Amino acid sequence: MGSDPRFVMILPLLALALSLFVANADAAVSLPQPVKLEWHYYKVHNTCDDAEAYIRHQVELFYKHDKTIAPKLLRLLYSDCFVTGCDASILLDRPNSEKTAPQNWGLGAFVLIDKIKVVLEQRCPGAVSCSDILNLATRDAVHMAGAPSYPVFTGRRDGMTSTKESVDLPSPSISWKESLACFQSKGLDVQDMVTLLGAHTMGQTRCRYIVDRLYNYKNTGKPDPSMNTTLLNRLRKECPPRTRKGQSDPLVYLNPETGSSYRFSESYYSRVKTHEAVLGVDQQLSNGDNNTLQIVDEFAAGFEDFRKALALSMSRMGSINVLTGKQGEIRRNCRCTNADTNCKR
Repeated sequence: MGSDPRFVMILPLLALALSLFVANADAAVSLPQPVKLEWHYYKVHNTCDDAEAYIRHQVELFYKHDKTIAPKLLRLLYSDCFVTGCDASILLDRPNSEKTAPQNWGLGAFVLIDKIKVVLEQRCPGAVSCSDILNLATRDAVHMAGAPSYPVFTGRRDGMTSTKESVDLPSPSISWKESLACFQSKGLDVQDMVTLLGAHTMGQTRCRYIVDRLYNYKNTGKPDPSMNTTLLNRLRKECPPRTRKGQSDPLVYLNPETGSSYRFSESYYSRVKTHEAVLGVDQQLSNGDNNTLQIVDEFAAGFEDFRKALALSMSRMGSINVLTGKQGEIRRNCRCTNADTNCKR
């Protein structure tokens, strides 16, 4: 497939590695290991042997009552890793923190992370980092939603700073070139970008992030000409023009085909090809280079290829600028640093 030899090779090799991983978790050690992180870190160091089991159990309990937890955790992990790195800084409660930045308005899943941390502190005090909890909980939740289970190497430590000024997440309406530049700045590549955007196969977004496409694309006073007319009319009914302060900001499904099921679906890439993507950044994939278009075609034709590529790209994203060793700390409460005397323990 295509002209990029790396991509031609990666899917067959990854399919083999991930099929072994799904059948036998220990086979995951055959995949590239992120620098400084370890497979089953808490077992190896005998600090909390059953940490991953405790986390998985709490996610299972939560998922039974709230299927939205999978896309919420994905969004939370992305917001964490794409700012200062995967250091759980997004979880900190303080004035002017990352959590308060406009781009992070509406984030969820904090209650689940808090619950998991309480359980782990009862069983293994001061052992498991909030950043590892976030990565492992996300892996388990998206697996329950239909994605493959993928290897999460552990041993991260938590950051101790968080400022909203550091948040520079890209707009949902950026171009393909801007999107790729953002991913490349984090050490990821075009395949990672196309794959990770596929997480938009489930979840919701606010109307504020798409009204430009519906009514005033690039300040033309007209809708995005690339948007499918049927989708345009449907979204206009759900998202009226924003003309006054305090106006309601409804939620719409990122993938109207799967909607409330919150399951990973093969239709995301097909919708990009038929100009039915809800977010502008997703539709921009159809304006990418030949390699981008080839990956979109591959994933649209074979959902298993996407599911397996997602495992590798999620693992790579979870390794962005991690803190290890004596860096950072292991927070006792994910919402505050250990030095915060005003924190409720």
